[in-house]
Amino acid sequence: MGSLFYGSSAQPIQMPDRVLAHIKVVIATKLRRGESFTLSWRHPEGESAGRSTIWLQPSIPLRFVFGESEPEMLDPALLQTYANSANSSGGLTVDIGAAEPSAARPV
Repeated sequence: MGSLFYGSSAQPIQMPDRVLAHIKVVIATKLRRGESFTLSWRHPEGESAGRSTIWLQPSIPLRFVFGESEPEMLDPALLQTYANSANSSGGLTVDIGAAEPSAARPV
């Protein structure tokens, strides 16, 4: 299980390493271009019910921490799906509760 630390919050966003590896590439690409966007997800089982959205922009600190020492194999089709979602008016939407993410899903 990986963690995404956002801004000054000490509470990380927990998600599977596979999901985190894919969104890391999409987020880094967009932020490198100076593009701001949202990242949304439904709270996984075991957390309070609901969903969250954060605004990602280059000036807000962001840190990716992976549970596994070996990097995940990236799926080009999933990267493209996430990139398309990040470029949409709804922003990047992921299912962090999915063991094997196959696509960005509406929240």
